[in-house]
Amino acid sequence: MNNEKKVILTGMQPTGFLHLGNFLGAANNWNKILDQYTCYFFIPNQHAITIPQVPANLRNATLNCVAQYIACGLDPNRCTIFVQSHIIGHTELTWVLSCLTPLGQLYRMHQFKDKSAKKENIYSGLLYYPVLMAADILLYNADFVPTGEDQRQHVELARDLAEKFNVTYSETFTIPSPLIETSGARIMSLKAPEHKMSKSDSDSNATIYITDEPKIIQKKIASAVTDSGDIIANDPKRPGIANLLNIYCAATGISMEEAEEKFSTYRSYAPFKKELADVLITLLEPVQEKYKSIKDDKEYLQSVIRKGTEMVQPIAYRTLSKVYRKVGFLDK
Repeated sequence: MNNEKKVILTGMQPTGFLHLGNFLGAANNWNKILDQYTCYFFIPNQHAITIPQVPANLRNATLNCVAQYIACGLDPNRCTIFVQSHIIGHTELTWVLSCLTPLGQLYRMHQFKDKSAKKENIYSGLLYYPVLMAADILLYNADFVPTGEDQRQHVELARDLAEKFNVTYSETFTIPSPLIETSGARIMSLKAPEHKMSKSDSDSNATIYITDEPKIIQKKIASAVTDSGDIIANDPKRPGIANLLNIYCAATGISMEEAEEKFSTYRSYAPFKKELADVLITLLEPVQEKYKSIKDDKEYLQSVIRKGTEMVQPIAYRTLSKVYRKVGFLDK
């Protein structure tokens, strides 16, 4: 790795298959930055247990997530892929940072407020999730964090804590910045386009997964909400068709204006939906072929993780050692 390059760190929880929103808003853009930055892609399995998990399922899902990363184009020879829980430093730095984090700031986090409003039993892990996320970022002195708009607040907390630590003790952490991709960054549900597409949606027809077979993709697009009327345009008052147009633009790389012009003569949603489904099937075909070829090769997937651990553990140790010394902990 070239240490003169800026550092990017990002990851996705191992809680099911990546969906179209993950792919178009994140994974499909990761490939473009592999040679430009020093890239760390991790599987945040410690974040995953903020909600109950079946242990065996979580272990399998973690390996499966590695396979999905690689299938989406992450070449282990051009970037570093590792598992959060394998690295000593994430939880240790979280504790130090939590001692600098005002409790009120955590209560104001949007995701905590949203998720806690829907659950009867709330555990402290959900509240401290953003501090662990800050530790993930600061442990490797990441310059940039690719993220959706809904996670910007968490990156802002990481910035606040880095600045606070630097002022309280001395210059230690790089101040990270969110790297928000505008193209395809917000793919909405096919059934409720006022909400983001989600892996956890109770209606499977609302979400297209990167592993969905062509017939399933065709069926899901055909049944997607499109509002009343037959004009194919990016109208905020008609979020269903606007969402499908946004997906088309993200998948093809053309502008919204070009897409509206292309479909201006269509007088029915059906042919547009068919073309969109065909585009997505073609887009995901190489991803699915790669995924099928490696998903059961546990030895290979574990070798990728081991290589990643060997790469980042020394970095984490150096950061943690520096932090411990500055806060006043004795050397071993």
